Amino acid sequence: MTLCKVIGTIVSTQKNEHLKTYKILVVQPIDLEGKSIGRDILALDSVDAGVGDTVLIVQEGQAAIQVLKNKKVPVHSVVVAVVDGFEVERD
Repeated sequence: MTLCKVIGTIVSTQKNEHLKTYKILVVQPIDLEGKSIGRDILALDSVDAGVGDTVLIVQEGQAAIQVLKNKKVPVHSVVVAVVDGFEVERD
């Protein structure tokens, strides 16, 4: 799983028929301090996340299939949780 911030949405007039019920979000991977790391990712939204939310995404094909319960969905990354908060203890 990867911690990310939702930074945008994708609007599409044409979608694969198996994607029509899902939003596509633009997410930016972040570190534990909230700083951007890595490249932006397009992820299918399975939890009704929105711009500004901190989320967890999975990026494995099999995990996406299990979350969406559909083997025909052509997707690599799926938002699986909206993060309300987290705590990191450092020594």
